[in-house]
Formats: sequence, C-alpha cells, structure tokens
Amino acid sequence: MKTIALSFSAFYVLIHFASCNKDLGFFEKEYPGVESELWEYYEEFEFQAEKRGLTLDLSNLKVNGEISEIEEPGVAGSCQYGSAINNHITIDKTFWDRSSNLNKEFVVFHELGHCVLFRGHDESQNSNGLCLSIMRSGIGTCIDAYSDANRESYLNELFVDLD
Repeated sequence: MKTIALSFSAFYVLIHFASCNKDLGFFEKEYPGVESELWEYYEEFEFQAEKRGLTLDLSNLKVNGEISEIEEPGVAGSCQYGSAINNHITIDKTFWDRSSNLNKEFVVFHELGHCVLFRGHDESQNSNGLCLSIMRSGIGTCIDAYSDANRESYLNELFVDLD
C-alpha cells in the first residue's frame, strides 16, 4: 500500500509542478515588452519569414506588443512606428477573446507587416473579389479569404513579394 501511495504522491507532485510551469520549454525565447499570449505568433512570424529566406529577430528589433481594448470601432489591431511609441502593436482584447487562432495570426501578422516589414495597405483583389494580401485595410471592398487552404499563398505574398 505504501508503494501505491508513494507513486500516487509522486505523480500528483509531478502533475502539479507541470501544471504550474506549463510554459517551460514551450517558447524558444522570450520577447521583452510583449504580452506572453502573443509570443507564439511572434515566433511563427519569424519562422515563416525564415522559410522564405528572410531572417528576423523580433526581440532584437524591440517590437513591443499588447492585447488591450482599442477604442476605435471595428479596429482589430494597430501598429505604431515612426512616432513617440515606436514599434508597438496593439491587438483589440474583444477581438482576441472571440477569435480563432487563425484569425489572431492574421491580425498579428498584418500588424507586424506594418511594424517590421514596413508594408502599407494593399487593397488588390482577384476577379472574384477576394483580397490578395494579408495587408488589406479592412475598409476596402475585397473579401478576406485567409484560411488553412490558402495560408501559404498569403504568407508568400507577405514575406516574398516585398517591394
């Protein structure tokens, strides 16, 4: 009986320790000035850029990020660069709380496209009215089509077609 109790106790301690430290080893690096909920998207942005021959280190570039309410209606994210608050993205908390991981990625990558790649908005669309760029403004007439099925083409446009 002591063996079972000891094994159960050891298992309980291990589970408790692991649950308190769920982030250990998950991220390869930290992003100072960035809320931890955004880290996986920063890492993925660097990874996707690297896959396309562009080496980025968002930690060294000091691109801060936060999730907080944006007062302007209909705005999911913003990037401030070239101002008093340089290289800072804000993702709207209401948007964040109700969005899928894919939609979160879309908005974080869009804002990093401004702050890191210095991309402006691109309202181009195909003959079906679908947006051709992740950098669309959201106030144009094109229809968002960012999905698992066409994610690669949007990311190619974001990282490869830099003009």
